[in-house]
Amino acid sequence: MPREALISGGGYEREDEAFFDSLRPRRLSEVIGQRKVVERLRICLRAAVSRREPFPHLLLDGPPGIGKTTLATVIPNELNVDLQMTSGAALTSPKDIIPYLTNASEFSVLFIDEVHRLPRAVEEFLYPAMEDFRIDFVIGEGIGARTINMPLKPFTVIAATTRSGMVSGPLRDRFLVHEHLDYYSVEELAEIVRVNARRLQCPLDEEAAVEIARRSRGTPRIANARLRWVRDYATARADGRVTAALAAEALEMLEVDAEGLDARDRQYLETLIRVYGGGPAGLEALAATLNVSADTLADDVEPYLLRCGYIIRTPRGRVATPQAYNHLGLEPATGKPARTRSRQKKLL
Repeated sequence: MPREALISGGGYEREDEAFFDSLRPRRLSEVIGQRKVVERLRICLRAAVSRREPFPHLLLDGPPGIGKTTLATVIPNELNVDLQMTSGAALTSPKDIIPYLTNASEFSVLFIDEVHRLPRAVEEFLYPAMEDFRIDFVIGEGIGARTINMPLKPFTVIAATTRSGMVSGPLRDRFLVHEHLDYYSVEELAEIVRVNARRLQCPLDEEAAVEIARRSRGTPRIANARLRWVRDYATARADGRVTAALAAEALEMLEVDAEGLDARDRQYLETLIRVYGGGPAGLEALAATLNVSADTLADDVEPYLLRCGYIIRTPRGRVATPQAYNHLGLEPATGKPARTRSRQKKLL
C-alpha cells in the first residue's frame, strides 16, 4: 500500500517524507506496539553490547507502513553506530553495493528495504559479506584472472520486505533473526495518535484519538496520515482543537468511513455486488470495470477487505460476504438498498 496521498498534485512527496520521519521513535523504549518483537530485539541488543559483537543480521517482514523502517533506524540509535540505507530495487549489480560494504564502519548497520527485489547476482555477492565479513571479486580475464578477497569490518544487515515468500531461501538463511510485524490494535494506534499529536502540538481529545485509530486500518503510517489531515481540518475549520465529532467530520470529508474503508474500497465492493451479483468475479474483470490495474487491486485494495471479512478469494474469483452487504446497507439477494425492501413490506 502506498503512503497516503493527503493532498493531490505534485511537489509534496519530500514534505510528506519529512513529516513521517519526524514522527518516528528514536529509541526502542519509544516504540508502541509489537511488544513481543521489541522484547526479543532488546535481548539481542543487550547481548551484542555485552559481548562487543555486531548485532545479528535481521530480517523484518510485514505489511507496508507497519514499522519495519522504524525498527531498522532505532537499532543503530540504541547501539550508537552508523546507519546506511538503500533499497533492493536500487542495487542492480554487485558494483552498486560495494560502496556500502567498504564504507561500513565497525558494528554499523546497513538497512536494505524491499530486499525481495535484490537481483540474484547481488544476493550471491552479499553472502560472504554477511557470513565472513569479506567480499570476493575477480580482476582480469581469462587465464590471467584472479580472485581478490577484501576483508570488511564487522557490520549488520537489517532487511525489510513486504513479501517474505519472494526472498530466496539462501538469502533468508543468512539472517540469524527473522521477525514478523503484524497490524496494530485500535488501542495501540490510539496511543500512537496521542503521542504524535503532542509532538505536533495539536490539542486532541481522548475520544478523538480513538476515532482516528478506528479508521486507520491497523497501520501506524495511515494513522499518522489521518492525524495530519484532521489537524489541518481543525486549523482551517475550527479553533485547532480536535474533538471526536470534528475528527469524524474531517475523515468523512476524506471519504473514510467508520471502518476505515475509503471511496475506492467501497467502489470495489459496490462493483462486485451490483455488476457481478456478489461474485465470483475474476480480478482482471474487476480491474477492467473499475479502470484500475489488477496489481493495484491485489496489493492496495483487497488485503484490507480480506482482513475485514468483506470478500473472500475462491478458485473461481472474488466473492462478497454478508458483512460487505451489511456495511453498504444492501440485501444479499438483490443488491438493492435494504431500506427500500423494508418500506415495500410496510406498504403491503
